[in-house]
Parts: sequence; C-alpha cells; structure tokens
Amino acid sequence: MSAAAAAAEMLSLRRFRDDQIVTLAKLVIENAFQPIVEATTGAVFGYETLMRGFERLGFNSPLELLDRAEATGQLLALEHMINSRAFAGFAGMPDFASRTLFVNFDARLIGMEDDIVERLSSHLKRAEIPPSSICFELSERFDNMRMPAFSDLIKRLRLAGFKLALDDFGVGFNGLKLLCDQPVDYVKIDRHFISGIDASPRKRHLVRHTVNTAHVLGTRVVAEGVETEAEFSTCRDLGCDLVQGYFVARPTVHFAELQPSYPHLVQTAEVRRPSASLDSILIRKQIEQVPAVNEASGLDSVFELFRKSPQRSFFPVLNANGEPRGVLHEYHVKEMIYHPFGRDLLKNHIYQRHIAHFVSPAPIADLETPAEEMLKIFAGMDGSDCVILTENMRYAGILSASSLLKIINEKQLKLAQEQNPLTGLPGNRAIRDYVQEAVLDGDEARYFCYCDFDSFKPFNDHYGFQKGDVAISLFAALMRRHFIGEEKFLGHVGGDDFFIGVRGWTRAELEALLTRILEEFRADIRQHYSAEHQAAGYMTGHGRNGETTYFPLMRCSIAVLELPQGFVFSDTLAVSTRIAEIKTHAKESDEGLVFDTFGHHAG
Repeated sequence: MSAAAAAAEMLSLRRFRDDQIVTLAKLVIENAFQPIVEATTGAVFGYETLMRGFERLGFNSPLELLDRAEATGQLLALEHMINSRAFAGFAGMPDFASRTLFVNFDARLIGMEDDIVERLSSHLKRAEIPPSSICFELSERFDNMRMPAFSDLIKRLRLAGFKLALDDFGVGFNGLKLLCDQPVDYVKIDRHFISGIDASPRKRHLVRHTVNTAHVLGTRVVAEGVETEAEFSTCRDLGCDLVQGYFVARPTVHFAELQPSYPHLVQTAEVRRPSASLDSILIRKQIEQVPAVNEASGLDSVFELFRKSPQRSFFPVLNANGEPRGVLHEYHVKEMIYHPFGRDLLKNHIYQRHIAHFVSPAPIADLETPAEEMLKIFAGMDGSDCVILTENMRYAGILSASSLLKIINEKQLKLAQEQNPLTGLPGNRAIRDYVQEAVLDGDEARYFCYCDFDSFKPFNDHYGFQKGDVAISLFAALMRRHFIGEEKFLGHVGGDDFFIGVRGWTRAELEALLTRILEEFRADIRQHYSAEHQAAGYMTGHGRNGETTYFPLMRCSIAVLELPQGFVFSDTLAVSTRIAEIKTHAKESDEGLVFDTFGHHAG
C-alpha cells in the first residue's frame, strides 16, 4: 500500500463514530508477541502481548486508542476482544504450557464488570491455559491506589493463580508503594533506566538496588527496552532475572517466527564467570532439597507432608511453572489440621480455601548470588524462615539461617587457609573472585596491579631462601603501609608475585603511590646485598643455560590494567591475557611501571 493510500485509509477510518471503535478494531487490530528471556541462559521465558494496527484507526499509540475507548464506554469490550485473541494465539503455540504470557491490565476496568476474575478463569479454562501461565501487568500510568476495589482485585487475581507484574516501574504512580503493599511476582523496570545503563553509574546504582529490594520481597525483575548487547550484559550482571527488548527480538504478529531461544543470546549468556565462585560451591553444599507443594494442589497434600515430616514447620509453594510463590507455614493451617471438623470444613464448597490463601512471601536468591549478599537478603525480610534458592528461575531448594551462617563461617575459614603463610595475604582464589566481581561493577574506575620481582631467583639462590623470604615480607609490608581503606584489595599470588586491586582512585594518585613503593622497595632491598654487590650494582650467577650471567640488583616491576568507569564486561580470561602482555612491557621499562587501559579505548 502506498503512503498516499495509507493516509487516505487512515482519514476514512478516523471519521468513524465513537460507538464503532470495537467493530473497526476487530478488522485492523492484531496481537504481536515480544519474547521475554531468562537473563542467565538466553532461553525464552514468555511473551508480552502488544497491540498492533492502531495507527490504521488514526491513533498514534495503543494508549491513545484505549483512552478513547474508555471515554466512549467501550474499554471493556475492546479489552475483551484484544485479550481473547491473545489467549487464543498463546494457546495455539506448541510450548505454551512452559511459557508465561504477560498481558497489560487496564485498572480502569475495575468496577465495569461484576466478576472479572471469574470471567478470566473461565475463558482460560476453555483454552486449557493454566492461570499461572498468565501474568497481568499493572501499569504505574494510573494511580491505582486511589481505587477502593484495586487491592481486593489484586488479592483475588493472585488467589486464582494468576501472576502479577508492576509495569513501567520507576516512572509513574506509587510503584514503590505497590511493591511494598502487594505480593507481585515481577517488577518490570522502565526502559528509561535501562537505556545506556552500561555507561551510566547512576542508572546501574538504581537498578542494582531495585533488584536487591525486589529479591528480598520474593519478586523477580524484568529489564524492559534492552536494545544493545552491552545493556543486556549489564542488566544480567546486575541481577535482573528477565530481559525484554529489541536486542532480544522485536514484537511480531507472525508467531511462527518466535523461537525457544535465540543464538546470539545464548552466546552472550555463555560469556559468564569462567568457573564457580567459592560462594557458589559452598551454597550448593548446604542447599536443602525440601519438597515443595503446588499452589493449585489441595490442602490435603500439605497435611500429608506435615504428617510425614513432623520436624518441618514450613514448605515452599510453587506455581505450575515451578517458580516459587512463597512458603506455607504449619501454624497457618494448624487449626485445620487439629480441629475435629477442620478437614470437613475445607471440603465445604462455601468455605473455598486452598493453598494460595495461606502462602507467605519469602526472599528469593539465585544459586550464584554471593553469600554476603544472600545474608543481606535474608536479614532484609524480618521473620523469614529461609531463602528460597532458584536456578534459571526455577525452584532449586532452600537455605535456612543456620545453613547460611555455616556458609559464611566456612568461607572465612577457607579464605584463612588459603592465605599465604608468610605474608598473611589472600591467595589466588580470593584474587580471582575479586577480579570477577570488579569487572562487573563499573560504578568507579578499577585498577588491577600485578607486581613481580626482577632478579629475585639469583638473589634467593645466592643468599638463601631466608633472605628471599625477607624480600617477600618486605614488599608485603610496603603494600599494607601504603594501601589503607576499603577501596583496596591486597593479595599474594605466590612466590614473588603480588596483586593490588584499587577502586575509585585517579590514575595520577595511583601512579604516584606505586612509584613511591617501587623506590622504597629498591632502596630497602639494596641493604640486603653485600657491600661488594652494592658497589658493583649487580651480581653474577648462572643463567638458564648454565652460563655465567650478570644480574642487576633486585627491583619490582608493576603492570597496571585500568578498567574505566562505566566499562563492564564478563570475560575475566581477557584480563589475564592483557596482563601477561603488560608485564612484559613493565619488566623492559626503565621505571618498572606500565599502565594500560582495558575498555572501549583500550591502549
């Protein structure tokens, strides 16, 4: 269709009477699905249904069409039509049982219909779609809290098994209040905070704290509007559980184009931490495989679990997709268990109580969450019995308070055992974990300093290992004396190799301090040579081939890799590769100190 023809069609449609909105919408409005993927795997978790074709009715956006429909008393009929088509399209997909359909819910519908929950449940039952496969998005566009019936509707939707999401989080009405007061399953962070997040420390700070807050409340986080690989990687590394946007896939009305996963996302997701952290190893050792109950099951199944496990006071509750919904405590149903007529009351259709009525929120954490962060999550939810652990969004087990304390204690003991006995500094595992964490946090500039002695072996061979230990202890003492504060990390790689990690400093500040350390070490270690060697400025020894070789007096050379503020990446192997190159240059330099920058303008 030519541009002129399309404009003419728009003008002709725009002249329709207000009572014809739904009639004409049936002819031109289509449902498009946009994939929402799991951030850690790139696998498709579900879809958001979006309206397409509104421009053919002369509207600039779906919201404009919905506003006109509401003003003319046709909003309910229009939403019926759009949602019924979305449900039909979803039910026709081969893998819909393992997916979630995110549907926008217009709060202005409240009060327009006697029992909207019953209508939705009946419609889905006919389509054979379980309620847990539908997530209603509650937009911050309207001040929902001003509607008296809003809280009651939210409760009824959740009890019916539907999932709930806060849409446009951060840019509208009462988002934080809704998150506090309502047991929602997902928070969808508005794209305002996602666009350019890889280059914005302020946005990363806000998103990181939103993620932490949501997880404490047992809520998962969706990053909306992700358009670049850098945004995708940053959102994943900040802990966002799900991702949606053009970088993943654009919305499509051709459902056959939708894929279970997208190759470019799988490749991006695979560039993660190269090996399991100490925290992850310890957490997996302590995880408890507690049986979980499905929220759609009868309470009799819970009674049976409590009967078989009298020592357990609660069980995790999952939805039909295996996602945690919270926990069910024994004391919530104790009256029913022990009351002589309790079970008969539960079977009474008038009473209509089931598992979902007794679920309490619980904090949720991924298995890869650092132990200290998990402890913060646990402490943030006062009165929690456990942290529910997930792997790729699905239930994996629980951690009790005692198990979490065991992990923290075992980690501290392990790190203490791995400290170098001569210097008392952390070893290779702690250094690796520090680097893995630092490359993912671009709020400040970061510097990785690798220190290596030159001419150490001939000194150690000639004067003995005790003198060699003196040199090593001397440098460790210099590091401790000059690097004080929380923004630094000191490590001992082994032998005469050391590591210094620094955040938030300027390059000039760090260069001045490292230069001072090198000068002091050179002067101090010189005093441990004989007067003859000091006077000559060198010593002789045997080279690798056995021939007599001249060795200058010992010094230290330092290779510094800078990660600029705002630069975030996941491939820690690239750090090792770059450092090996810089160390060669540092040893060849007169000063023994070489800086290089890793990032968008790597030198």
